[in-house]
Amino acid sequence: MRTFAGPGLCKVFGLVGVFLASGSWGFSQEVELRPFTVRWESLEGSRIDFSGLLEAPAGRDGFITIRNGHLARPDGRRIRFWGVNVSGRGCLPPKEHAAVIAERLARWGVNCVRFHFFDRPAPNGIIDPTRDDTRRLDPEHLDRLDYFVAQLKARGIYTDLNLNVARSYKPGDGVRDWEYLGFAKGLTYFDPVLLELQREYARQLLSHRNPYTGNEYRVEPAVALIELVNENSLVEAWMDGRLRGTNTRKNPGTWTDITASYAEDLTRLYNRWLEEKVSPEIRRRIREEAGVAEGELIPRLSPDQFAKASAERFYTEARFYMEIEREYFTSMQKFLREEVGVRQLIIGNSDHGHSKSGYPIVVGTALLDVVDGHVYWQHPSYIRDPETGRTIGFRIPNTPMVVDPLRSTVVQLARTPVLGKPYTVSEVNHPFPHQFACEGIPILAAYGAFQDWDGIFWYTLAHQEVVGVESRIAGHFDLAFDPVKMCQLAIGTLAFLREDIAPAREVITRSYTMEQVWESIRLRDRKELYPFFTPGFPHALPLKHAVRVSSFEGPPTGSFPPIDENPICSDTGQLRWWTTSDGKGLVIIDSPKWQAVVGHVQIPEARTENLALDVENSFAAVAIASLENRPITKAKELLLVACGQVANQGQRWNSQRTSLEDWGKAPTVIEVITGSLVLKGVNARQVDVQPLDAQGRPLGEVIPAKQIADGWQIPLGKVTTVWYLLTVD
Repeated sequence: MRTFAGPGLCKVFGLVGVFLASGSWGFSQEVELRPFTVRWESLEGSRIDFSGLLEAPAGRDGFITIRNGHLARPDGRRIRFWGVNVSGRGCLPPKEHAAVIAERLARWGVNCVRFHFFDRPAPNGIIDPTRDDTRRLDPEHLDRLDYFVAQLKARGIYTDLNLNVARSYKPGDGVRDWEYLGFAKGLTYFDPVLLELQREYARQLLSHRNPYTGNEYRVEPAVALIELVNENSLVEAWMDGRLRGTNTRKNPGTWTDITASYAEDLTRLYNRWLEEKVSPEIRRRIREEAGVAEGELIPRLSPDQFAKASAERFYTEARFYMEIEREYFTSMQKFLREEVGVRQLIIGNSDHGHSKSGYPIVVGTALLDVVDGHVYWQHPSYIRDPETGRTIGFRIPNTPMVVDPLRSTVVQLARTPVLGKPYTVSEVNHPFPHQFACEGIPILAAYGAFQDWDGIFWYTLAHQEVVGVESRIAGHFDLAFDPVKMCQLAIGTLAFLREDIAPAREVITRSYTMEQVWESIRLRDRKELYPFFTPGFPHALPLKHAVRVSSFEGPPTGSFPPIDENPICSDTGQLRWWTTSDGKGLVIIDSPKWQAVVGHVQIPEARTENLALDVENSFAAVAIASLENRPITKAKELLLVACGQVANQGQRWNSQRTSLEDWGKAPTVIEVITGSLVLKGVNARQVDVQPLDAQGRPLGEVIPAKQIADGWQIPLGKVTTVWYLLTVD
């Protein structure tokens, strides 16, 4: 492990970047799409079953704990989580459907489910909708939650319970301005009424006895994690200008300013804090800078004042918000541990907004058990009606991640992990629609294993019912009916959960002083520093080595050797990221048991130790994995997944391919990868290729591979599918 420490943040070091020429992304013409659908039903006859990687029932030996900075089973063995989210109504399937969903997830190798967005009125959550408050749980939907958790537990799948996510309020809650708060982001940290409502809800839910497991949730070992808040930060709200007190719209969106009365409360709280925590001389200087007389309240800064504020004033106010967050996290943890009796590991919040510094948030979340991050490749930018605030459309750049490695999901997420703390990614996705989404899962599965992270949870399986529902992708984030992502989810578990990709040989650490953390807030306009906001830090470093923050108490971040290489190679030699001068990119994943070629597959380097591609498609993700605990060259069964685009039938892009004019209808359709590949280094008399349907059942006849000089030639595209079972004799 190497640590770099040196001069402070004010010294600017040379930056290394990859600048890509504009060029064809690989979809200049329409491609043929054919029907291929996921159905949530019995999996009888399916050839896919990775449930052997799970230990059932979940929590059979006790609670998940922490050993040597990583998640561990009670006996000390490492455990990683390869998970999915379920959201809203998706958390609460009818009891007759719960077993179907749990069985599919277990067979696909999912070993943890994050329950999200269920602090809402039934049927979209577990809050009783018949009352004029949100202070009681709905028995019917709580029972659905109980039964689903029990079905998951029985199959070895752990649970992550989220507490405060999407709760909105009613008159009976006693919350001031309740109609104007949305999810009350930011306010939940300091308003006494909202704090008490959070504690009340947590006590009700976590002290509830699940009749199907026999345990109260607070002592249920199948519940591995409990999260306090979701993408909700007071200091972030300050950075984004959401603490000004300008909102006068009822039922606002998620990211809304607070109302004037709460802004006044916060200003009074700030001034009391100044009296208690700051010397009279510093208060005098801040007062003079703000232009207010003795006896008047010192106003808080808004983002348009950040740049001109003195370091003393700016750092003092940043410290105020961060102290409120730290007090919230530590007091809630104490409440859950000592008053409720919670045994599980606790996550405070996630570092999620990578266009600005996340370190002021991580300083607080690192006080708890697990550090967490979220990221989306090209999250939709929503277009809203100026009169109502309602969403009326969206835009995305729709460009491939493989051409932009230094802003990839890997690099964005890598800024957050803290040395000695488990790190999970509880939300990540290439949201739909996206022509290059097939790159997302294989790349992050491989690099997440390389970085030795503790969990990856794809967002989200579904917001709604899935059993008995037509095979159509209905939202930006839902995976359940996306045949590309669902099949990649299965093979991805082998890379991450089975640990087919070796962890980095070297961990590079960096430290920060608190002054650097505060000053990083003002680096937001330095786009060249995105996402690390650390001058002198080469953004290619997470693609070569594991990276961690070692301390927020200094010494100052030092200089790092520049990285200027193509491809960017991991220190294990298993991962290579290529970019070209004409705007193309390629990721090669090359381990003994798991290999993949992802990106612009016409690049000559599109090959691994045991795979050589000769396909007609311009962009694809092709992965192969041993289905046994032995290398690809010695395995008797292999799983091959070859993916391109996915869409709904009749889906129509706008002319710029940045939004949809028509979301289309069922069924889902896929771009079939056509051509062939050569399986090399396999000593066999015969290789048989069995196409599979989206449920993993045999689809059509077995296709014999052809032996040629370089190995075994496997035809692709003769059957409409994304995956094949290879049998080696």
